[in-house]
Amino acid sequence: MKKLVLCLLCVWFLAGSCIKKESGCASSNNIVAPLSEQQVIADYLAANSISATKHSSGLYYQIWQQGTGESPNNCSAIVINYVGQLANGNKFDEGKNVAFTLGSLIEGWKYGMPLIQKGGKIKLYIPPSLGYRSSDIKDNNGTVVIPANSMLIFDITLLDFQ
Repeated sequence: MKKLVLCLLCVWFLAGSCIKKESGCASSNNIVAPLSEQQVIADYLAANSISATKHSSGLYYQIWQQGTGESPNNCSAIVINYVGQLANGNKFDEGKNVAFTLGSLIEGWKYGMPLIQKGGKIKLYIPPSLGYRSSDIKDNNGTVVIPANSMLIFDITLLDFQ
C-alpha cells in the first residue's frame, strides 16, 4: 500500500510540474480595433493636425526617438517613464523609472512597445478595445479616472528592459 501511495504521489508531482504557469508574458491576442474606433482616433489626429502612423492593430503611434539595440517582447521586464492622458487632455497617470512586465499590460502597449528600442520614445494613441474597453477605471477613492470606452494617449520613454 505504501508503494502505491508513493507511486501516486510521484506521478502527481511530475504531472504538476509539467503544467504551464502564468508568467506574465502572455502574447498579444491579435486583437484589431473595430473600424469605428480607428476612425475616432483618425478624426482626433486630423482635428489636432497630428501626423501619426497606423499600426495593423488599429492603434496609432509617433516615434520620437527610435533608441538602439533590440526591442522588448511580452516577456521583457521594462523600465519606463510615462504619462497617460485622455483625448480631452486630462492626465490620469504618470510614472518615472517604473518597472512592468510588458505582457501584463494593456494590448496597446504590447503592440506599441516593440516598435522602439532601449532609449526610445514613443507616443501611443490607443483605441478602447486595445485599452480598458468598456470598463471604468477608478482611483482608490472610487472616482472614475478613465471612463469606459476611452481613447488613451501615452507618452513613453523606454529606459531599459531585460
